[in-house]
Amino acid sequence: MSFFILYLILGAVAGVLAGLLGIGGGIVIVPILTFIFTAQGIPHEHILHMALGTSLASIIFTSVSSVKAHNKREAVLWSVVFSITPGIVVGTLLGTWIASMLSTNFLKGFSGVFLIYVATQMVMGIKPKPTRNIPGTAGMVSMGGIIGIFSSLVGIGGGTISVPFLLWCNTAMHKAIGTAGAIGFPIAVAGASGYIINGIGVLNLPPYSFGFIHLTALSGIVIASIFTAPYGAKLAHSLPVDKLKKIFAVLLYFVGIRMLLSILID
Repeated sequence: MSFFILYLILGAVAGVLAGLLGIGGGIVIVPILTFIFTAQGIPHEHILHMALGTSLASIIFTSVSSVKAHNKREAVLWSVVFSITPGIVVGTLLGTWIASMLSTNFLKGFSGVFLIYVATQMVMGIKPKPTRNIPGTAGMVSMGGIIGIFSSLVGIGGGTISVPFLLWCNTAMHKAIGTAGAIGFPIAVAGASGYIINGIGVLNLPPYSFGFIHLTALSGIVIASIFTAPYGAKLAHSLPVDKLKKIFAVLLYFVGIRMLLSILID
C-alpha cells in the first residue's frame, strides 16, 4: 500500500506539470518510477522498460485532461496536431522497438543527456528568424517521426521537443504548451501499444504487468493526475512566458543530471 501512495503523489505532481508545461508528466514519471521500481525489487533489466511503458500509458489519460483545459482557452493549434500525428505514430512505434533491445543503463544515459541538451537550448534562448513559420506537410511528418522516436526512448509525451520546436517556428509560448499537450496523446497511444507488444512474453516481469506496463503504478498515477492537470493548465495561463521557460529549463536540468547520476549509483 505504501508504494501505491507514492504512485498517487507522483501522479499528482505529473498532472500539474502536464498542464503547466505541456510535457505529459513523463519527464518526472520515468525517473521517479525507476527509483520506486528499484525499491520494489523489480529485476534491474526490466526497470526502465517498465518505467517507460507505464509513463507513456499514463500520458494517454493526463494529456486528455490537460488538453481540455488548454482548449477552453483556445491554446491548441489543431492543424499542427493533425499534420504531425502520422509521423508521430510511425516514429513512436519504431522507437519502442528500438528501446526494447537496449539496456537500462543505456536508456538512462540517453535520457539524461537528451534532457540536459534541451534545457541548455531553452536557457540560451536562441531566437528564431521572424519569418520562420510552421513547415509544410512533409516537414511536419518528418518532425513528427523524430519527436515520436525520441519520446518513446525516454518515455515522455513529446513536449520537451515539440514545445521548443513550436517556439522555434514563432508560435506563442502558451499555444506551444497547449498544442504540445495535444501532440502527447498520439505519442502516448502508439508508445504504450509498442511497449505492450514488445513486452508480451518477456520472462521475469513483475506481477500485474501487461507487457512493459505496470498496471498498479499506472492506476495510481492516473487517478491523481487527471484531477491535477487542469490546475497546471490554469497556472500556465497566469504565469509570464519568461518564468515558464525558466521553470521548464530548471526541471529538465534536475531530472537529466539525476538520471546520469543513477547510472553511477547502480
